[in-house]
Amino acid sequence: MIEERAWGKFEVLVDHDDYKVKRITVNPGHRLSYQSHQYRSELWHFVAGEGQVTLDGQTISVKYDDTVRIPVEAKHRISNTGIDQLVFIETQTGQSFEEEDIIRYEDDYGRA
Repeated sequence: MIEERAWGKFEVLVDHDDYKVKRITVNPGHRLSYQSHQYRSELWHFVAGEGQVTLDGQTISVKYDDTVRIPVEAKHRISNTGIDQLVFIETQTGQSFEEEDIIRYEDDYGRA
């Protein structure tokens, strides 16, 4: 299942009771909302492009083969700062993997 978004797209690769795995593509110049999750943590493994992760107010530059762990309730966002698509594999673990487990604090697309 591939879902298109204003910032890019994501594809669910595995949807299991105990975990979910997505391939997320962020278009150049775009970013996801600044958000947190109450019921899941995430591990991001970057496989293409370059960008910046904001994690609880700190900025981390990322590129191919970098990983970033997003703990439960941590505020986070990813921005594509390069000229190519930014692609990462997101592994979610926790109690819920529903899109409704998103608390948005800032959003470029009017969803906050």
